[in-house]
This record gives sequence, C-alpha cells and structure tokens, in this order.
Amino acid sequence: MGFMDIITKLIPVIVIILILLILASNIRVVQQSRAYVIERLGAFQTVWGVGLHFKIPFIERVVKNVSLKEQVVDFPPQPVITKDNVTMQIDTVIYFQITDPKLYTYGVEQPMSAIENLTATTLRNIIGDLELDQSLTSRDHINAQMRAILDEATDNWGIKVNRVELKNIMPPRDIQESMEKQMRAERERRESILQAEGQKQSQILVAEGEKQSAILKADAAKQAAILQAEGAKQAKILEAEAEAEAILKVQQATADAIRLINEAAPGEGVLKIKALEAFTAAANGKATKIIIPSEIQGLAGLAAGAKTIFDTEDPKA
Repeated sequence: MGFMDIITKLIPVIVIILILLILASNIRVVQQSRAYVIERLGAFQTVWGVGLHFKIPFIERVVKNVSLKEQVVDFPPQPVITKDNVTMQIDTVIYFQITDPKLYTYGVEQPMSAIENLTATTLRNIIGDLELDQSLTSRDHINAQMRAILDEATDNWGIKVNRVELKNIMPPRDIQESMEKQMRAERERRESILQAEGQKQSQILVAEGEKQSAILKADAAKQAAILQAEGAKQAKILEAEAEAEAILKVQQATADAIRLINEAAPGEGVLKIKALEAFTAAANGKATKIIIPSEIQGLAGLAAGAKTIFDTEDPKA
C-alpha cells in the first residue's frame, strides 16, 4: 500500500472532521441579557435571543453581540457658557439600556460617540438659558430636561436613556474664590446671629431668674408679714383671754367674799370699817376730788381724833 492509497483513505475522514468542525463553529449559545444580530448574505436576517442557535456556514454571520443590561458611561468634562457669560466645566454620567438590537446596530454609526456629542450639545443649550446661580442650584431640573431630550433623540437608535446626572460643575477659579468668600461671610453672619441669639437668651434667662427671685422674696416677705400679723393677733387674743380670765377670777373672788360676808352676818361696825378701808384705797389714787359717803363721815372723824390722842401721848414727845 503506497502513500497515495493512505491519503486516499484519509480524505473522507478529514472531510468529515472538517464538516464537524464547521458545524460546531456555527453553533451559538446566547446567554442571558445578550442578543446576537444576524445577517444573511449582507442583509439583516434576525435577532437571536437566549438559547441555542445554529448559523448557516458562509451564508449567515453574527454582526453584533449586544448587551441588554443597563450601562453607565461617564463623559469627560464639557465647556459650557451660562446666560451671564460664565464658562464652566461640566461632566455628565448617563445610564442607558439597549432596547432594540437591530436599531442599535443599524441606526447610527458609533452610538457612544453620538450620545456623547448629543449630550454635550444638549447641555450647552440648557445651561445657556440659565445664569450661574441657577445652574448651580437647578441640578434636578437640568437632569430631567437632559434625560427627556436624550431619551427622545435616541429612540431611533434603539437606546433608552434612563437617567442623566451632572457629576461635577466646576466654575472658573475666580468665581470659586468669590463664592468661597461669600460662603465664609454667610457663615460668619450666621455665627454672629447665633451668638446674638445666645446672648439674648442668656439675658432673658437672667432676667427671668431675677424676676422669679423678686417674686419669691416678695412672697416670702408677704408670708412673714402674714405670719407676724397672725402671731400678734394670736398674742392679743391670748392676752385678752388672760385679762378676761383674770377679771372673771377677781369677780369670782369678790363674789365669794361677799357671799362669805353675807353668810357671816357682819355687824354695822365691821361694814363701816370695810368702807373706811375702801375709802382709804381710793384716796391713795390720783383722783383730785373724793366724795365721802355720810355713813363713814363720823367714823372718819373718830379715826382722826384717835390719831391725835395717840400722837400727844407719844413718850418721845
């Protein structure tokens, strides 16, 4: 068996192996969230979704392998001019998703470059209608406008813009310095206001404390005066009660004495002597005029005569 015979026998095997390799190379497994755009003889044929697919060799080809996941692209800063002629650098972030692989493949050449240029022109148009302060404080408004415009413009490209964010807004250096000075002045103003409010509150609290102290002192003085008056009142009441009790006791003693005298049935002489004693006590007082009852006038003369006799008979005379 010569060499040519061996080659002749191996040719069918080689052909079969080549056919198997060609068939195997045209089997495609499309993964989740992916899509294959297929052309047949240079014309669009179909879009393969998830699963196992077979491509006709030499007739069909995979034009583009498209990801259906949401994607994020961060564009470099773009120079924009505000309505008051201030040039700023703004970079944007776009969240988008491919919804139609066919339009994405055939709708526009270099879709990412097209989206970047469209974003830059849209941003310039929007910022051009706003002043600097509005541009810095209207991010949500700018984001919403850009998303609406970009989403509408990219529908023909099979792209849906879900969200647009202004990542950084960078004004010129001199504007930044003036803004920092303004912010510093605003912080100092707020600090001064807070200090003034603190001092005001402190003075109010001190005044309230003094007011409460004065009220408490006045209440204490009032209570002391009330207690003192109550004490004086109680003392007078007790003194009056004591005097009344003393008077009652004196009257009771007098009544008892009269009763005892009446029970003893005293004679007329004893009564006159008692009257004379009472007259003597009255004469020792401060009265300037004394009326002597007729009953004791004779007794008084008798007493005066007796006193004269005793004085003449004094042995020392």
